[in-house]
Amino acid sequence: MKKNIYEVGYRYHPGTVAWILHRLSGLALILYLVLHIWVIHNLDNPIGFNKVMGFLNEPLFKFLELGLWGVIVYHATNGLRIITVDFFTMKGAKFQKQMFWGAVAIGIVIFIAGAVPFVGHLVK
Repeated sequence: MKKNIYEVGYRYHPGTVAWILHRLSGLALILYLVLHIWVIHNLDNPIGFNKVMGFLNEPLFKFLELGLWGVIVYHATNGLRIITVDFFTMKGAKFQKQMFWGAVAIGIVIFIAGAVPFVGHLVK
């Protein structure tokens, strides 16, 4: 009996999820870098600088900066996991699931450590 191709489904393993999120976080960081360079390039006078800084100090952008911190932390911790799997262990692929969850746990700790002062600054 032949199965319908739409009934098969696909399981997302931690390695697949890590791969997809790593690519998406990399694209987000590239987009941020391009926008950052564009904004800095267009600040050619003090009036324009003050205008842009007033716009960027709105609560929405502060929240987005916290999201940027999360993207940076995920990309960095997952990148270190990839380096460890590729270069420092003979059987790195065997422990990918454990290493992924370890990187997530370390990333959460680093994110909170960086977010606490940031949120404190945001409340002021």
